[in-house]
Amino acid sequence: AVVQVKLVNDYSFNAFVADSRHIFVNAGAIIDSTTPNQLIGVLAHEIGHLAANHLSQLRSEIRRMQILSALAVIGGVAAGAAGGGGAAASALATGGMQFGQRGLLMYARENETAADQLALKYLAQTGQSAKGMLETFQRFADQQMFMSAHIDPYIQSHPLAADRIAMIDELAQKSKFFDKPDSPALQARHDLVRAKFAAFTRNAQSVMRLYPPSDTSLAADYARAIVAYRFADPKSAVARMDDLIKRSPNNPYFWELKGQILLETGKPREAVAPLRKAVSLAPNAGPIRVLLGQALVGTGDGKLTDEAIAALTKGIGDDPDQPVGYRQLAIAYARKDNIALADLASAQGSFAAGDIETAKKYAMRAQEKLKTGSPAWLRADDIITYKIPR
Repeated sequence: AVVQVKLVNDYSFNAFVADSRHIFVNAGAIIDSTTPNQLIGVLAHEIGHLAANHLSQLRSEIRRMQILSALAVIGGVAAGAAGGGGAAASALATGGMQFGQRGLLMYARENETAADQLALKYLAQTGQSAKGMLETFQRFADQQMFMSAHIDPYIQSHPLAADRIAMIDELAQKSKFFDKPDSPALQARHDLVRAKFAAFTRNAQSVMRLYPPSDTSLAADYARAIVAYRFADPKSAVARMDDLIKRSPNNPYFWELKGQILLETGKPREAVAPLRKAVSLAPNAGPIRVLLGQALVGTGDGKLTDEAIAALTKGIGDDPDQPVGYRQLAIAYARKDNIALADLASAQGSFAAGDIETAKKYAMRAQEKLKTGSPAWLRADDIITYKIPR
């Protein structure tokens, strides 16, 4: 199965799995990871959970513990009915529930330990260091140090960070890759991603503390360009992006951001050229193609409609979870007087946004105009017959 990484706009350092197909990573984990290897260690741990099917096993354990807790409550009621006394019955029931809770937490801690061990295995198999994983646990250990006197290790869902370090340190250091550093190119990419996340999700003062004027790195200039765009002067932001493009002309995301700034400040026609360049440098980046399609639609130029449809269709195909792409595609098809496909695109956009009721309405409208059994008709039918999971 294909596993997707989903980003969560949360400043805490965390990642988690909630099903068998997605790993959720907080923005804080990206911003606070000073090296790619630290983030790779976190992802390896979550992959361990997926590979071991821990989520499904945990659900089964929860059901088992619920049954045991229910039996404890029933036992307490029976004891009371038999004359055991209300206090004794209550203590029996409460004790059973606490036992169930502690048993479940112990099971969760065992899964965390197993995921740590699998992460070490995967890192070794792929020729990567576990040093970043240890550095991350050290971060957690430092945070827990001030609370350690008040922490009951038996009511935690994760082993204490210090215990995790003690368990994996020896194994990690035995790996021949332990001292292998991240490549300069990967570190540079990571620095840019951190800067982008920080600049787009935090306030200007916070970003300027992270990237003061004395920092003249590419990442710092990137962050300051985004801050200028978000909080100050878009014209200055475009000039900053031009400077960044001169320094790194083959970075598609610099061209993309320049196009985005122009598009979102009411200059779609000027945005087209930098976005076309970004697409040429990153042809499989769906969101960039969608942004190009949006700019082409925004020009209002009918001569560009076919190019817009092609860009939006390819962009959505590469990254389907983009409601804005479907909405722009609906506008483009409407300009071509293809109302059936415009309705279908509207249906797909509403579906991607989670508005299933509206999606079904548009899909039914589209299906009435489409040839029965055609690919478009079948896509509409998939939406119409979709049942919301209970």
